[in-house]
Amino acid sequence: MKFRPCIDIHNGKVKQIVGSSLKDNSDPTENFVSGNGADFYAKLYKENGLPGGHIIILNKFGTPEYEDSKNEAMKAFKEYPNGLQIGGGITDTNASDFIKMGASHVIVTSYLFENGKLSFERMKRLNDSVSKKNIVFDLSCKKVQDKYFIATDRWQTITDTCMNSDLLNELSGYCDEYLIHAVDVEGKQNGPELDIIKELSLYKGNAITYAGGIRSYQDIEAVRDASNGRIDYTIGSALDIFGGNLKFSKVANEYTDR
Repeated sequence: MKFRPCIDIHNGKVKQIVGSSLKDNSDPTENFVSGNGADFYAKLYKENGLPGGHIIILNKFGTPEYEDSKNEAMKAFKEYPNGLQIGGGITDTNASDFIKMGASHVIVTSYLFENGKLSFERMKRLNDSVSKKNIVFDLSCKKVQDKYFIATDRWQTITDTCMNSDLLNELSGYCDEYLIHAVDVEGKQNGPELDIIKELSLYKGNAITYAGGIRSYQDIEAVRDASNGRIDYTIGSALDIFGGNLKFSKVANEYTDR
């Protein structure tokens, strides 16, 4: 189990937000706004030997704010080329641009869906534009009754596609890794969603990174126990580098398998 660091960018600034508060018509609830740029965090992750972290652009694609955030992300790639992944507004037409900028992988969610349904044709087009080894599927999900369903459009739309180990097996031929945010707990620091982690651990294929709710060192161990050490994890708001109480240096050095 490895620690995968993150850089979330909104309106051109590195932030930590409550994921469920992200809306098109209002500002999200902010847990932390950094005075440092994305390059600062990229350098920190590089110096600590932490590859495979992700940058998420939280602005809507096609807006001036998206371009501001994209430009900020480019600073991180210059500092840590091929060490970070990026998501937010990725399609088959621009995926290769981000790889050329220095991203190791592109992270894709909403583009995978057409008229609310998973599109294997879109997955094929994405694989034609960049190699499978450069693709991460973000299948972030929300619990509805006793099942989890994938959330798209920056987690604003809940699809009817159920998130489970069978789905991961079905899609594994089109991507290199999976990123799973538990939308209900993302940014809230009230503990990880252990039910979805247990479901994900049934899958034995591509690497999976879990995000959402981790607030303590005990929570990290709970993720390890629930997944039998098979799933990587990320922490945002709870880290001291983002205004939280968990020491980044301790997580980076004591809670990641080398």
